[in-house]
Amino acid sequence: MKGYAGKLLRVNLSSGKVADEPLPEPVILDFIAGLGFGIKYLYDELPPHIDPLGEQNKLLLVPGLLAGTQAQGVARWLACTKSPLTGLFARSCCGGDFGAWMKFAGYDGIIIEGKAEKPVYLYIGADGVQFKDAAGLWGKDTTYTQEWLNQQHGKDVRAACIGLAGEKLVKYAAIVTGRRTASRCGVGTVMGSKLLKAVAIKAKRNVNLYDPEGFGELVKEQIEIMRASDAYRKNREYGTTDGAVSCNTFGVYPVRNYRWSEMEGYQELSPEAYKKLEVGDFGCYSCSVRCGKIHVVPDGPYAGARSEGPEYESYWAFTGPIDNNNIGSTIAADQLCDDLGLDSISAGNTIGFAYELYEKGIITRDDTDGLELTYGNHAAMISLIKKIGRREGFGDVLAEGTLRAAKHIGKGAEAYAMQVKGLEMAGYEPRGLKGTGFGYATNTMGGAHTNGTLMFQEWGVPMPRAVDRFSEEDKADILIFNQHNDSGVEVGVACFFAFLCGDWYQRLFGRMLEAAAGIKEFADRGYLDRVSERIWNLERAFNVREGFDRTHDTLPQRFQTEPLHTLKAEGEGQVLRKLDQFLDEYYKLRGWTDMGIPSREKLQELSLGYVVKDVEPFLTKK
Repeated sequence: MKGYAGKLLRVNLSSGKVADEPLPEPVILDFIAGLGFGIKYLYDELPPHIDPLGEQNKLLLVPGLLAGTQAQGVARWLACTKSPLTGLFARSCCGGDFGAWMKFAGYDGIIIEGKAEKPVYLYIGADGVQFKDAAGLWGKDTTYTQEWLNQQHGKDVRAACIGLAGEKLVKYAAIVTGRRTASRCGVGTVMGSKLLKAVAIKAKRNVNLYDPEGFGELVKEQIEIMRASDAYRKNREYGTTDGAVSCNTFGVYPVRNYRWSEMEGYQELSPEAYKKLEVGDFGCYSCSVRCGKIHVVPDGPYAGARSEGPEYESYWAFTGPIDNNNIGSTIAADQLCDDLGLDSISAGNTIGFAYELYEKGIITRDDTDGLELTYGNHAAMISLIKKIGRREGFGDVLAEGTLRAAKHIGKGAEAYAMQVKGLEMAGYEPRGLKGTGFGYATNTMGGAHTNGTLMFQEWGVPMPRAVDRFSEEDKADILIFNQHNDSGVEVGVACFFAFLCGDWYQRLFGRMLEAAAGIKEFADRGYLDRVSERIWNLERAFNVREGFDRTHDTLPQRFQTEPLHTLKAEGEGQVLRKLDQFLDEYYKLRGWTDMGIPSREKLQELSLGYVVKDVEPFLTKK
């Protein structure tokens, strides 16, 4: 088998058994790799309504088909599981080298099931797969853990591990490799529930391509296209540190728990300001963009703080929610989240939620362990990140995420929880980007900005057409286009920032898949679109089986009833008013019922007939 390792590694932590498992050809043809394998195996193997933190849940680590090749921006990998934060299908995407190392080790994915009796880590090396005692690593941060594994097994080891947050079962704990993270939905929490501290891999670089010469020519063409693009030059120079300026100028930078969309003093967070603190850069495996920027705080209260970032989403999460423009605090907070193994988006959102509750008198210093949660107080934010990661004091409440924390606090706190299906939203204001708002509502993960949610067409990208960002009409087809596009990207698994560097994805991606695997259908755009639609419908069926339907495809009332506030940007007074109308059109175009259930006809059309029996009880629900 070319392009593929041809097998999965199945690890049962309860029994201590490991086994190589052949990768069936029908699974390859129907789902290709990456995200496709993640949802296929989870759907087939997980009974509905299991406890996400129980032994029955499974965690899949899956690289894309192109991981480990010389192609640019395709080394990302996914952690897939049932989310302890949302109860939905969860997929969290991560960069670095770990995805390539899985392929070098000879695996197209790792299925982790059961629960160990005591803390362990998994070591995959020349002598096979071994369980190793992790008692000495339990309680250690991700930096120490990875350094120890390098000392123990050699510098060429790549590891994915959890920090204190995963061990303490913080509902939005991350998996960390290097300083890259699979952050969203609590994938690190599931790893912690299994008492698995890390997966470490030592392997020689080796890829087995169907047409290596043809693949090499495609890579040369890809590099030429990417290097000619403005996005390549911008990302190579600044990474994603331009986000505060562009989003504030556009009026879509959520401030004070999504009440305002422009922040005073955002210029302090400009890419030029971050550039002054830059001491180096890094890139994922075989990617010349090197968009990761290493920043060090030279002086002030956070002197010495060092972060391989923060990326846009993280520094928004440490600034917008609490109305803070202190650049040093963003680097310190990012370093803390990476060390603790915390999702920065959910952490920042949850802290911003607490600040609004404090402002409104719903909580006081008696609740917050004496911390004064006034806007701009970044020192209190840093304290809360530490408390959340360690589940100490008020941090134990916030460690549950905004939805559960609001229920615990009561007093009407639920109205201020900015989440969709239990997952906190990202740094894009949905009243200023209406299609993005609809994307939050319909995303199979909840309030994520990935998986097709973010509508770049609202920023002027003319593919398939640019749209008016304030309009609530005629966007369902574009959202579906984006959702399928992103599902297709994640069989690669391609990086979205590399995807934006020219039009190589549209011109070359399918041909790269074909040259890697020798499967001609992969070069057909229509075939890829069908696989992407199959993936999206199976994700939806997973959630339907868990009891989710149209009633959950919604947004916080704030976006539907409270007018948006800006300073100078456009968008003042905007509200999302036509969510129900949008859902009607969206479901119709998808071939789903009025309640958002994939129809028998649609499932059969996508060769998912075996799923019909699972959704049958929901098809007549009104």
